[in-house]
Amino acid sequence: MSEKTSHIVIIGAGMGGLASAIRLAAAGYGVTVIEALNGPGGKMRTLPSAAGPVDAGPTVVTMRHQFDALFALAGEDIADHVTLAAEPLLARHWWPDGSSLDLFADAERSREAVAVFAGSREADAFAAFSARAQRLFEAFEAPMMEAAAPTLPKMAAAVLKQPSIIPDIGSLRSLAAELKRTFTDARLRQLFERYATYVGGHPAQSPAILQLIWHAEASGVWRVDGGMAKLAQALAGLAERLDVDLRYGATVERIEMQNGRAAAVHSGGQRFTADAIVFNGDPAALRAGHLGASAKLSVPASAVEPRSLSARVWAFAGEASGVDLAHHNVFFGWDPDTEFGEIAAGNAPIDPTLYVCAQDRGTGITPSAVERFEIIENAAPEMGVGEGEKNECRTRVFEHLAERGLTFSPRPDTPALTVPGEFHQLFPASQGSLYGLSPHGMMAAFKRPTARTRLSGLYLAGGGAHPGAGIAMATLSGKHAAAAISTDLALPSTCPRTAMPGGTSTESRMTALKPSRSSPS
Repeated sequence: MSEKTSHIVIIGAGMGGLASAIRLAAAGYGVTVIEALNGPGGKMRTLPSAAGPVDAGPTVVTMRHQFDALFALAGEDIADHVTLAAEPLLARHWWPDGSSLDLFADAERSREAVAVFAGSREADAFAAFSARAQRLFEAFEAPMMEAAAPTLPKMAAAVLKQPSIIPDIGSLRSLAAELKRTFTDARLRQLFERYATYVGGHPAQSPAILQLIWHAEASGVWRVDGGMAKLAQALAGLAERLDVDLRYGATVERIEMQNGRAAAVHSGGQRFTADAIVFNGDPAALRAGHLGASAKLSVPASAVEPRSLSARVWAFAGEASGVDLAHHNVFFGWDPDTEFGEIAAGNAPIDPTLYVCAQDRGTGITPSAVERFEIIENAAPEMGVGEGEKNECRTRVFEHLAERGLTFSPRPDTPALTVPGEFHQLFPASQGSLYGLSPHGMMAAFKRPTARTRLSGLYLAGGGAHPGAGIAMATLSGKHAAAAISTDLALPSTCPRTAMPGGTSTESRMTALKPSRSSPS
């Protein structure tokens, strides 16, 4: 487009919102982003600490090409704006029996490590598993992740073009069941079952195809110097250089309809007319009516229920002693079946698996005495917040880690903890769920809402939309939203694309509805 003849309003400056804003602005559209929080990133948030801002959200950058592509659109290099350091050590894993295992970006190093850890037979099984994960990833990247609206018939057609992939899919088996067929060592099963939690699922209920997540991680993990928020800030800076109007600390009251089409956004007493609107938040907020009565019909109930897992997240600074931490660390409990059974029942697990990100550590780095840490414990989604829950979590988590040989001085207090009910407050209607729709069942991926909603002119981006959770997937969702808008605005329409100031809305102001905080993801 030679001039900005169309205007897009994006609600939420999470990864999906920023990605769609950058792509649309690069294509020549005028773009306004309205964000409830005081900065970009959405769930890629930070909390203050004595050592500086500490990550309290996603910690892993995979599929780097998704982020490189955004800067390339503007003729820029991401390396000029944020430092992404490839980590040769993907993660360090610890078990209650005192054993540990490092996995690497180098496949042969990982195989050798597994051989020392569990024997040559399990090393062979690991190599076969890795090859299977790669085949699945490569087979489903184009027809599933990169497709704007994947369907079962399209997926079936893609599979039939390469029938050799059929045994790799795992039929109707769960991830846990497939891993039980793969590994005899229970510790290795426990390690790779954990990938179901990356998308908010229980291993015994999530489909075996989630094995492909291992390939995404094995293909490269990048550490962001200064913390993950630096990546969000770099993307926001790119958007601003493309003349995107970013407005922080602004809540959205409703989406206005005209002639059966989403036509304007109302925020803080202002009305922003739009040729298209992107909602970068949990689609459940639309269903709940937080953005107006008409928007409630934009996504079906099956696209937001049942909910995925949540988490209890610690973000703090302190001195660590005991075990030798890498950047990414996982401390497993004794029995994953018991752990996930307790979570499924809505209870805190007695013996949880804990992920510890040592934000200031990495290959070749000597951390200072006071470091920044993020600790994540899987949890059931919930809406309530109780100080008792926080105190119990503090005791459970840090006693558990101390038993594994890792201690912190001082132990953080409860202000450093975010529990599911607080995520519900931050991201309205989410019920505390961090990943949107649950991934349980073979058809879950096809139920997730795509970029186009049922409401003309309203689009979705973010971890609650296709292709799913994680910053790379949320970023890819922004690509899908931008492409859908570009296609739709280029098509002839019998309806006016832009609401004129002073036009009549088909929807009355829903004053009883709670204003949205945009729930970016």
